[in-house]
Amino acid sequence: METGQDSCGCRIIHLEKVVDARLKALSAAEIEGLSQVFKAFGDPSRLRILHALREEEMCVCDISALLEISESAVSHQLRLLRTMRMVANRREGTVLYYRLLDQHVTELIDLALLHLREEK
Repeated sequence: METGQDSCGCRIIHLEKVVDARLKALSAAEIEGLSQVFKAFGDPSRLRILHALREEEMCVCDISALLEISESAVSHQLRLLRTMRMVANRREGTVLYYRLLDQHVTELIDLALLHLREEK
């Protein structure tokens, strides 16, 4: 077992673990992408919208009525969620219908709920 010093001057006790962890580390782009995913889930309004879209697509008016917030606020959050690649939309006449982009969004919500509801 080798020891050494890190760039911050800390003593490295298990160098092999540090080397292994560095080899498995995520790229800066992956870290930024993950940060954006969790940022999307970090806002209560966005999370409520995502949860509402789990079962079926909805228009802004219906989401607004369900969440009891303004259509403007819903539109703003949906625009951010589209930018974050969490939702997609389709137009039918003058109405835009929103849906989750893919099953992964539902799985992330389900996994977080499972973790939250675990017995301690």
